[in-house]
Amino acid sequence: MTDMDLTEAELDPFEAAPLRLTIDLQALTDNWRDLAQRSGRARTGAVLKADAYGLGIEDCGTALYHAGARDFFVAAATEGETLRPYAPEARIFVLSGIWPGQEKTFFDNDLVPVLASEEQLAFWMSVIAERGDHPCALQVDTGFNRLGLSVAEALELVGDVSRPASFSPVLLLSHLHSSDLSSADSNRVQLEAFRKVSHAFDGIEASLSASAGIFLGPEYHFDLTRPGIALYGGQAAGEIRNPMRPVATAEARILQVRSALAGETVSYGGSHRLARDSRLAIAAVGYADGYLRALSGAGIPLRQAVPSGAFGFVAGQRVPVVGRVTMDLTIFDVTDVTSTAVRAGDYIELFGPNMPLEEVANAGGTIGYELLTGLGLRYERRYLDPDI
Repeated sequence: MTDMDLTEAELDPFEAAPLRLTIDLQALTDNWRDLAQRSGRARTGAVLKADAYGLGIEDCGTALYHAGARDFFVAAATEGETLRPYAPEARIFVLSGIWPGQEKTFFDNDLVPVLASEEQLAFWMSVIAERGDHPCALQVDTGFNRLGLSVAEALELVGDVSRPASFSPVLLLSHLHSSDLSSADSNRVQLEAFRKVSHAFDGIEASLSASAGIFLGPEYHFDLTRPGIALYGGQAAGEIRNPMRPVATAEARILQVRSALAGETVSYGGSHRLARDSRLAIAAVGYADGYLRALSGAGIPLRQAVPSGAFGFVAGQRVPVVGRVTMDLTIFDVTDVTSTAVRAGDYIELFGPNMPLEEVANAGGTIGYELLTGLGLRYERRYLDPDI
């Protein structure tokens, strides 16, 4: 009996889905424990912004909370509000800070705003003057030129006698811009600047290292590390082999396997011309699903710089993308796969344990972060529960 003989009621939605995503929560928690060990004496938090890097803030947050994480970082207050029921006793830091109209969300959900500018500081002072004490965090820019008080502004705040007595920051943080390169001189420059500020804010916990910073060693760890991409199996430190377990496996159903003759062209623009008689697998995934057009095998400017496009994995073999990735469909060359080993209805791995996330991202001229956070809405998800 084939899949087409089964009724809709008999089919598991995951087994029937054109696109499916498996999230291994055991691998996620194992990665967190690995990073906690690497963090030494520092506590280890977890970054769950962008819906836990595209993998689901509720399920990932629950798994990490039960594994022992008690400090979480999100980008927006709405993310913190979503996370709160799944991490009831945790501190949830909101990296974008607080703005007028968000006070109720912060206080009702016990969220900690990360204040990053004089404007946010002034607003927060007015909020706590009216509502009373509530924890906050301070972000200091030590060379990134992104968010944060300048070092001078932060040091001036230490001695500001006009600040309310209820102003009670619980964490000082900064962010390294080149921590994935251990030899970058800027890492040391930023470290020394952060040390200067953290010494001035005596008695307040400090956090400098995200994923890659953890690999720089103990002097970068301070009191709390805050890994993100490494939790989800992505490459953090660019100069070493990725030690993290893959967490996400993305697969697409093969809708058709077709034969094509040498000399024929493939996909939009006829940009790929076949050099041999070929078998082509048409998979139900495209750039609408976050499988980037830049992963195309031909017909895009990036192929002039990086000759090879992405590969998939099916029937135990790597198979290349041919022609352009389209909105809903991508074509893989399966000529070298035994003809009986791949057929319509099979699934091809887009990234996962056999197709490393960073390798696929590199083929598209990007990074694993973008592939994960760009996952579309059409994936049927399955979570593999951790052993807690």
